[in-house]
Amino acid sequence: MKKRPSLSIARFWAIIIKEFIQMRRDRLTFGMIVGIPVVQLMLFGYAINGDPKHLPTAVLMADSGQYSRTLLSALKNSDYFRFVRQIQTEAEGEAALARGEVQFVINIPENFSRNLLRGEKPTVLVEADATDPSATGNAIASLRTLIAAALVNDLKGPLTYLAGSDGPVALRVHARYNPEGVSQYNIVPGLMGVVLTMTMVMITGLAITRERERGTMENLLSMPTRPLEVLLGKIIPYIFVGYIQAGLILVAARFLFHVPMAGSILLLLLTTSVFIAANLAMGITFSTLAKNQLQAVQMTFFFFLPSLLLSGFMFPFRGMPEWAQIIGEVLPLTHFLRIVRGIMLKGNGAGEVLLQLWQITLFALIVLAIGVKRYRKTLD
Repeated sequence: MKKRPSLSIARFWAIIIKEFIQMRRDRLTFGMIVGIPVVQLMLFGYAINGDPKHLPTAVLMADSGQYSRTLLSALKNSDYFRFVRQIQTEAEGEAALARGEVQFVINIPENFSRNLLRGEKPTVLVEADATDPSATGNAIASLRTLIAAALVNDLKGPLTYLAGSDGPVALRVHARYNPEGVSQYNIVPGLMGVVLTMTMVMITGLAITRERERGTMENLLSMPTRPLEVLLGKIIPYIFVGYIQAGLILVAARFLFHVPMAGSILLLLLTTSVFIAANLAMGITFSTLAKNQLQAVQMTFFFFLPSLLLSGFMFPFRGMPEWAQIIGEVLPLTHFLRIVRGIMLKGNGAGEVLLQLWQITLFALIVLAIGVKRYRKTLD
């Protein structure tokens, strides 16, 4: 029996050098090694914020007196509220909340200043889009203190008695769409988009690389097919898989978590098909770029991580800095979350959905065009 050779430092060092050379040649893997920590550092360090401020707010101002303006100035100075528009009717404010254009609507009633001076404690109504309780919770909690302190400097001298022990103004807050602040109402609908993004991109990301590694790419290339036919042929079967996943999540949302279904389920399923197609197009494009299945999985993860963190699923979208919101607006998951939450919780119709759906469609067309261009009719 031959004696095993003893440990050789030279052979050991040669293996180490070989691994470094192989790592250098595999640029995608090396990029992932460097890129993922950088992306996580940037996202968690700068983009993630659990206390969102400068939330877009609309004002229905039926009284333009001194005390009304003082009250609004105090809310603005708190940094929680950013006034973006002045509306004329309650219906206009409700439509802005449903479309997600604003997070709050502040209603200053008629004769607010006159009733305040009479000691009648006028009521200020604040309507909040509470589909995501973490996005509005801190702002709502600060309202009572802000309103009580807003008029302190104005109610002095002979007007001091108006302040009273419980404040000069009565505050009424309507947390719309999720008045009890149930986190499942926000998370469970969003899980549909997260699950579809992860599985659809990964499954199709392996499509062409798997053909190449198994040696069946020659058969595919010998067929008289066009690149678009091949790519669409690999995408369409997985649309049905995506619908199975979406159906399971909807059933669980209704019967396990009791999430309300305020809107049309048919409309939701129709928009889901576009979202599934966008993710499948992303996956098939990764498949044309990657040289093997490992690279395809790495690309999928590099796409999924920003989608998860910048879409508004885990953290309030409006709590992120502007540059992170711009990146998030490119991702289809961001718009699908607004669609699914809008339909299920707000009862949104086709008009509100189309504002988000066209952006998902544009993303799908651009990504699919890149995939078609990258596809080659040769093994090289």
